[in-house]
Amino acid sequence: MRHVSRPRNATLLEVPERMGRKSVIPSKRDTRCKAKTKAGKPCRAAATRGGHCFFHANPNKASELGRIGGRARRYRVEEVGDPPPLLQNATAVRDAVARLIADVYAGKMHPKTAAGLTPLMNLQLRAIETADLEQRVADLEMKLTANEVDRDRDKGL
Repeated sequence: MRHVSRPRNATLLEVPERMGRKSVIPSKRDTRCKAKTKAGKPCRAAATRGGHCFFHANPNKASELGRIGGRARRYRVEEVGDPPPLLQNATAVRDAVARLIADVYAGKMHPKTAAGLTPLMNLQLRAIETADLEQRVADLEMKLTANEVDRDRDKGL
């Protein structure tokens, strides 16, 4: 079989066969969709019998399939969860984070929701730590003042 050269813009390739007849084989360009994309470029999808790809032949199918796929991947909250616990100490924040992780793994909470709550819990933990340090400093200052008063009283005797 010999190769027949063709012009660069030709869409069909003629190939000689054994019996002297020529058959016409569609080139790759003919097997592509004839429609244009939203950007104005030619669609690169494979064409069906009508000359268009599946989605250009059935324009409503793309949105329908997208909805079906979106519903399948959606996180569903089937029941209203317990109210959030009061996060008044570091242990309560630690327990809330553990519960948050468990809810994400169980599919009860969307990961993006958990990602939004995480910085808030971190902020609460920092506030608790700061409040604890302030309380400890205040207690130490009170003890120091009491010791100074006792020392001054003992010196006065």
